[in-house]
Amino acid sequence: MSDHKTTQICIVTVTGADRVGIVARLATVMARANVNIVDINQKIMEDYFVMTMAVDIGQAPLDIGQLRKQLDQVGRQMALKITIQDESIFKAMHRV
Repeated sequence: MSDHKTTQICIVTVTGADRVGIVARLATVMARANVNIVDINQKIMEDYFVMTMAVDIGQAPLDIGQLRKQLDQVGRQMALKITIQDESIFKAMHRV
């Protein structure tokens, strides 16, 4: 039996007004979906919250579209703009 684990890295970006609980709420969504946060970078710029996360959805029971729906719901509830893209698409769009 193979111990091979599938990896699928996606990039999550979050922007909006800073408030208590943003990171906790998103980490909870990821944990419940069995999504591993492999990198996280967050800044507050003049009360504006900006965060990027690299997440591995390879072991998750849901696909990127299903996770996007959950993140959209959090975004609406917390007045945040949240996007998730496959890492290859993110890199292609942000190539200099």
